[in-house]
Amino acid sequence: VSAEASFVDDHTIELQSDSGTKRVTGRYFAIAAGASAWVPPIEGLDSISYLTNESLFELDNFPNRLAIVGAGPIGSEMSQAFTRLGSEVTVIERGPQIMGKDDPELAALLQSRLEKEGITYQIGAGVNKVKQSNNGIAVFYEKNGVTETLEVDQILLATGRRPNLATLNLDAAGIQYTKRGITVNDKCRTNRRHIYAIGDITGRYQFTHMSEHMAKIATTNMLLKFPMKMDTKNVPWVTFTDPELGHVGATQEQLKEAGIKYEVYHFPYTKVDRAVTESESAGLIKVYAKKFNGKIYGADVLGTSAGELISEYGLAMKNGISLRQMADTIHAYPTYGLGARRAADQWYVRKQSASFVKIVKTIFGYRGPVNEYVPGTVV
Repeated sequence: VSAEASFVDDHTIELQSDSGTKRVTGRYFAIAAGASAWVPPIEGLDSISYLTNESLFELDNFPNRLAIVGAGPIGSEMSQAFTRLGSEVTVIERGPQIMGKDDPELAALLQSRLEKEGITYQIGAGVNKVKQSNNGIAVFYEKNGVTETLEVDQILLATGRRPNLATLNLDAAGIQYTKRGITVNDKCRTNRRHIYAIGDITGRYQFTHMSEHMAKIATTNMLLKFPMKMDTKNVPWVTFTDPELGHVGATQEQLKEAGIKYEVYHFPYTKVDRAVTESESAGLIKVYAKKFNGKIYGADVLGTSAGELISEYGLAMKNGISLRQMADTIHAYPTYGLGARRAADQWYVRKQSASFVKIVKTIFGYRGPVNEYVPGTVV
């Protein structure tokens, strides 16, 4: 049924459409009303025509000059896309880096790559005013206490999304929510036992794959009564720039805040033969794991097929597979996946101290130099 739904009580919804109004009752409900682009309170926005990710693909005229507010996934993907189409793109980001939820080192490498393609960045800058001008749209932004002006043909607001709560009338059903979304537990259930919420409407994650995961959890709990909970420890995400930027598990910042000791294992794409032969050697794999047994806490990957590599680490983490076990697993050659195994090999490398190698040399009478491992190097 294509209609606008709102709760009348906790077992009844009202549907409004062009054909009229009707009420529907249900034993269970799953709310999957999604989210919409958030428009920040910038002076002058109501007097100009601006773009969001929802209206961007309906453009009739190509913008030769484009300002993008926000350097998250949408801002980064669209900045590269429009640059390659021929736009002069300027990205304005209030935070200290692009891709604020991702690893700072890999985000910096990605920014450098995008800058080489022609994208201009204004980092640590906030837009405070826009207005129509004779040459298009004037964008006023403040950086380091100084107000600068940028003239563009179009402005894209890539400033995040907010849940579609306004028309649901959740209070009538007694459903708890905040401005960030409907409150659910790890079973995707609201405070009303027969009402579930999934996807962006909850505000917990804004990824298509997490919406799918939550739908599975909610449906299983609601209809089959089989207790299932969301996997909140191994959540992956990928930004589809070129190269891709992917993450799964805990970030370094989260590990430090939790007081968890870990080692960082690096492997560059310049040593992945498949990447070299395809001229896609710009990239880096970073894995965060326990030094003693190689337990994986999280991973970040910048490079071609980063999404596929992140999925391999996610599978390993979900099933308790360590770096040692990954290193012992045969990977086909030449593949990008072999890069994940080569990164795991670094755990073995660090386990072999110079003193251990000296003992092996003495026992078996081997010859050759013994070199201390230098953290951060790749063997």
